[in-house]
Amino acid sequence: MSDIVNLKRSDFTAETVKELLPEWKGNDIEVSILSGGITNLLYRASCKEGDVAIRIYGDKTEMFINRDREASALKQMADAKITSSLIKYLPSQKATIVEFITGGYTLKNEDFLKDDLRELIVEPIRNIHSSGATLDHIFNPYEQCMKLYKILTDLNADFPEFDISGILGNLKTLITKINIPESDYVITHNDLLADNFILVTDEYKEKFEKPMYIIDWEYAGMGPRYYDIADLFQEVLVPRDIELKITEHYCEGRNFDETLYYFDMFKPFPDIYWFLWSLIQKTVSKIEFDFYEYGRVKYINAGNNIKFLAEEYGINF
Repeated sequence: MSDIVNLKRSDFTAETVKELLPEWKGNDIEVSILSGGITNLLYRASCKEGDVAIRIYGDKTEMFINRDREASALKQMADAKITSSLIKYLPSQKATIVEFITGGYTLKNEDFLKDDLRELIVEPIRNIHSSGATLDHIFNPYEQCMKLYKILTDLNADFPEFDISGILGNLKTLITKINIPESDYVITHNDLLADNFILVTDEYKEKFEKPMYIIDWEYAGMGPRYYDIADLFQEVLVPRDIELKITEHYCEGRNFDETLYYFDMFKPFPDIYWFLWSLIQKTVSKIEFDFYEYGRVKYINAGNNIKFLAEEYGINF
């Protein structure tokens, strides 16, 4: 067995696939590198036996991700027709293999502006939250940020240009005002960036049961459903009028004002979560990626939303 985790990206070949999928031996296998993902290696492999996406776990991702929990989320969400099927979970080989959505189109930020796609985008999110699926992990947004902050401080990483303790104090103020009990938490994706929405194109509609799938369940947990849409808003950064339209679709005519309030209140949390994540990655990762700039932008966005909440809702920080 080759050391799959430490392979160079270009060294992942058909022979590597056969080590992970020995039942594919004897077939002509096509392998390609998939874009997307910062910390993992992603590949597509196909032959007459099937078409799959293979995720090889990145170095030190265990600091943030429980792979058993990810596999449980994948199984439950595939059963709910929200994501594609889990083909194999291979923790000893640090790999997860899922059905590749053949002919799928990966959404871009600008796609969230399109009226004809809005319900296709929002329906699977609603279905996640109403699925009844459960995980053994509570994703309290404030506590998750504090856990990342502890990891950062334990690494003795120092970034004095950011007022981290001050902005965490702002998050504590918000979570106290939000006050949603954990008994009301539902399964949440917690990483709803555009890359994780796959639209089935017309040519392949007969192959798949749903027109839109949500992939990448590494960060899933039991959390407040409002956090997912707040995270989506902070990833795709659509104008306010589009946020209102997305909220209308999510609500289906019920509790619009209350729902929008909670979406807004949760907005600073995902930005600070990914800000802290990026500083940790900058400290420990060998990946060539500008984690510092990625995190800096998230920090600025969170600060802007805290100012918005003070002005819009009179929150006293």
